[in-house]
Amino acid sequence: MVEDEEGLVSALRSGLGRAGYAVDAATTGAEAMEKLATTAYDVAILDITLPDTSGLDLCRAVRRGDIEVASGRELRVLMLTARASLADRVRGLDEGADDYLTKPFALVELLARIRALLRRRAPEVLEAGGVRMDLGARLVTVDNHEVQLANKEFELLRVLMTRAGQVVSRDEILAEVWNDLESKTSKTLDMHMSWLRRKLAIAADEAAGRTSKTHDGERRIATVRGVGFRFNAE
Repeated sequence: MVEDEEGLVSALRSGLGRAGYAVDAATTGAEAMEKLATTAYDVAILDITLPDTSGLDLCRAVRRGDIEVASGRELRVLMLTARASLADRVRGLDEGADDYLTKPFALVELLARIRALLRRRAPEVLEAGGVRMDLGARLVTVDNHEVQLANKEFELLRVLMTRAGQVVSRDEILAEVWNDLESKTSKTLDMHMSWLRRKLAIAADEAAGRTSKTHDGERRIATVRGVGFRFNAE
């Protein structure tokens, strides 16, 4: 994280740390270049306005190979800045940033953006609890029985299976699956989660040759009251 605002650095190191990320911080472009040259990072979070340079210039230097980066082309760059105009966002992406988030922002959205960047290097197939997701083919099977999911249901399942065995909060799910702010409601999430569970249960019953209704969907995706949901890996 390259940011010269100490309060924000402290808050983000704490928040990202609670989410399981190891975070190094640099307050200047020169310090950032030293760290990037010696450590293979997964994601670089860059502010534009720095004491000695511009985050845009730093991003451009990384992408052009003007400075040595231990991560090589695998480094993902997220611009995190107060510059919110369309021209600034376009320039940031043109200079090589993979994503652009403006201040003020919510931590859950930053975490969702980071996970989205990391998914670009993630395995194309997820498997847990008898459910298999081929992300490239957008194919889902339950106990080798194919199940047809709508787009939001597919994305819900992907978010949960990416973190199988862990509780994913409602806010994190809403930030990652729904881009339309007006549709980000708990009621919308509950409705789609109900459909997803039902389809998983039906597919499991069909795969097992069962004709009676089961609660397999609730077993696979547990509700953690007051927090969110967990995909049970076993």
